Amino acid sequence: MEAAPVPDGQYTAVVYGLIGGGRCGEAVSLLSRELQKSCRSRGGLSLLGYCHYQLQDFAAAAECYEQLVALHPELDAYRLYQAQALYKAGLYAEALRAASPLLDLPAYQGRALRLQAAIHYAQGDLPAAKSLVEEALAAAADGGPGAAEDPSERADAETILGCLLYRQGRHEEASGKFAGAMQVLGYCPELSYNMALCCYAAKQYAPALKHISDIIERGIHQHPELSVGMTTEGIDVRSVGNTLLLHRTALVEAFNLKAAIEYQLRNLKAAQEALTDMPPRAEEELDPVTLHNQALMNMDSQPTEGFEKLQFLLLQNPCPPETFGNLLLLYCKHQYYDLAADVLAENAHLTYKLLTPYLYNFLDAIITCQTAPEEAFHKLDDSAGTLTEQLRKLTKQVQEARQNWDDEAVKKAVNEYDETLDKYVPVLMAQAKIYWDMKNYTMVEKIFRKSAEFCNDHEVWKLNVAHVLFMQENKYKEAISFYEPIVKKHYDNILHVSAIVLANLCVSYILTSQNEDAEELMRKIEKGEEQLSYNNPDQNIYHLCIVNLVIGTLYCVKGNYDFGISRVIKSLEPYNKKLSTDTWYYAKRCFLSLLENMSKHMIMLRDSVIQECIQFLKQCELYGRNIPAVIEQPLEEKRMHSGKNTVTYEARLLRALMYKIIGWTG
Repeated sequence: MEAAPVPDGQYTAVVYGLIGGGRCGEAVSLLSRELQKSCRSRGGLSLLGYCHYQLQDFAAAAECYEQLVALHPELDAYRLYQAQALYKAGLYAEALRAASPLLDLPAYQGRALRLQAAIHYAQGDLPAAKSLVEEALAAAADGGPGAAEDPSERADAETILGCLLYRQGRHEEASGKFAGAMQVLGYCPELSYNMALCCYAAKQYAPALKHISDIIERGIHQHPELSVGMTTEGIDVRSVGNTLLLHRTALVEAFNLKAAIEYQLRNLKAAQEALTDMPPRAEEELDPVTLHNQALMNMDSQPTEGFEKLQFLLLQNPCPPETFGNLLLLYCKHQYYDLAADVLAENAHLTYKLLTPYLYNFLDAIITCQTAPEEAFHKLDDSAGTLTEQLRKLTKQVQEARQNWDDEAVKKAVNEYDETLDKYVPVLMAQAKIYWDMKNYTMVEKIFRKSAEFCNDHEVWKLNVAHVLFMQENKYKEAISFYEPIVKKHYDNILHVSAIVLANLCVSYILTSQNEDAEELMRKIEKGEEQLSYNNPDQNIYHLCIVNLVIGTLYCVKGNYDFGISRVIKSLEPYNKKLSTDTWYYAKRCFLSLLENMSKHMIMLRDSVIQECIQFLKQCELYGRNIPAVIEQPLEEKRMHSGKNTVTYEARLLRALMYKIIGWTG
């Protein structure tokens, strides 16, 4: 930002006025221009370093203080500021070197010890950090040369100790340290955030959200200029930048943690809103954690951008430690197994640092599955064996704790059991998928039955057991016994249930001659859709449409094309509301099957049904111009022709095929 010319004699007043008004960017421009004339100006360099620090351009601040240390070696404060700026810039080795001489100076020893402890903590060297902070506390207690000058300095040391306890998993003790520091310092958003983080790590989401709410309310009240919530409301506001003020409010950290909690609670929309509620910044100004969370929470709607952000973060130092594992998991989820294998091979140094043995073994098995499924199954079986052993031990611990009336031990053992079960279920599903892909549904069922001891109350397990029973085509009654509890659990909010679950349950009812139950369920879905359409007229709902499509497909598979195709056609009315990529996928499969059988002269359709088909395809042409026929994979290099990847194009092709088969030459 270019500063305006300064009248003679007013230079100092203008600079201090800009800094006092929070316009540090303009002050930097003015000071930089002035320092070109007098590069050894102590006052100019000191103010420039301060402004860079306020703007969180820590590398530039460190350069200013380095020059000041060289020009005025007798002023030790500049050495401390240089070390702090280097630490904030992530230049840890340089920061340690800059801070070392201060350890011999009584006036700075306490601060230097705490700074070195913070540096070692950032590097992951927890024993060294603990040793240094204990040395600082001991010196303060003894009243020696390193004694803390005031209670706030001791509170700083206690805060570092709290951070160390947090990293050791002692979240309650850590929170106590932060609360103690806050009693000394008064309310501090950063300490409140630390306590929220402890609650989050202990899965105590309600108290975590209470701390977050306090931070946000105070931020809004005290700093309305930070435009909290404006982006979510659709108001176009300018970036507030990365200022030290923004950092001290802890608003960015609070909104990121709120997003993480909502994401864990499966409230994706609330998680996305938390990210847009934070003070607005340009994309290039975003911190690594925000960028990571944006990628993760918008992956379903913006997968290409999500992968780009995670790939970018992996090249940065430092980057959120979760980035590596999440990128690998998302590659596997989107079936980019080769890319996952490449990232693992290229970042072997991160494998041991950032991946737990469990996650590494899981990813290794998933990638191996593509070339050697039998070997992958054995790898997964080894992991499953280890986890089942842990689950049995924890079950025993829960029982013993209950017998001893030890509520705290029960709570701890149950939490550990749930965490271990959350690791076991993905391994189990990966094993089952190997046989599912082979269409060996009997073996899939066998795998699930073996795990019933631990998983019979797990929602994902119950749902997949229902699916595998349904696919075997002779176990519809058993499938109903698993589908029904899932549906009844959400019966008052029927549209919260996956459309395919409702469709499979309806088909199971029909194939076991429970037509009344099927009709009642469909009426319930219809009422739910009517109510939702009344409340949100612009929202498209596909539940009943997909149920009818699946039923229509069933009749087509059974050879009753007259009824099946008619059901498919009616399911997509009105076309402007029901035609989508997913619904077209189901419909076109039925039409392709119909055309194949007609071309082989295996079936004959009445003229009225053929005319109905042609009219249907014409309507799909009309309404499908802007609807993709296929959702393309996010990282595909070769894109489909935009004109061909539409429902209109495919509907026209199907109509041409139908004309050719029936011999229409008009």
